[in-house]
Amino acid sequence: MNRSVSLMPLNSPPTQSKPLILDSLPDPPISTRVSPRRTRLQIDLILLAIEALELGGSEVMLAVAKDLELQEIIKNRVVLWRLRTTNPLRRAHTRRPLTLDEAKALVVIACHLARRLTVVVRQLLLAYQQISEKQLPLEHNFRLSEYLERFRAHFRSRMNPRRALIMTYRSDDKLNELAISLLTQLLFCTGTSGMQRFWISLFDGEVG
Repeated sequence: MNRSVSLMPLNSPPTQSKPLILDSLPDPPISTRVSPRRTRLQIDLILLAIEALELGGSEVMLAVAKDLELQEIIKNRVVLWRLRTTNPLRRAHTRRPLTLDEAKALVVIACHLARRLTVVVRQLLLAYQQISEKQLPLEHNFRLSEYLERFRAHFRSRMNPRRALIMTYRSDDKLNELAISLLTQLLFCTGTSGMQRFWISLFDGEVG
């Protein structure tokens, strides 16, 4: 009696497929499969803004990674930290590359959280607009002041003060401007095709 025999080699590693959600972000027209400097920097800053808005930011990001089935890329807190330290302006900067799939995973998480925080972001931007029009101090709005204070603290504790670009953010006013601009970017992420548009914007000016 003939029996079919499986020809699969013993101890062959299981095939790991890329998370499908990453396919929603197009590959940029660059010559390598790693993220440029500006891309790494901007992704980390947008996550920094989310941390200033969301208590327990890292744990929330890991929970979202699991919900979106991205845990094969972002397995735990240490991996998340290593990916973010590819930002060259960090105190603990690591020279490892950030692959496009890793960058996509971080962007998917950031945009997912941005959508969850849409109401808060809109309220903070509206408060900032009203305060600016009335020429009142930013401390006039507690929630806005709290966000700005948390962002400044996160930025100063994690970025390398000896880097030239970081030196331009020595004052509270400059850091507040950066924090507000990041709120605008977060709102941009929540719009129609916001995730795709934000992803593409990270590679503006990059030469293939």
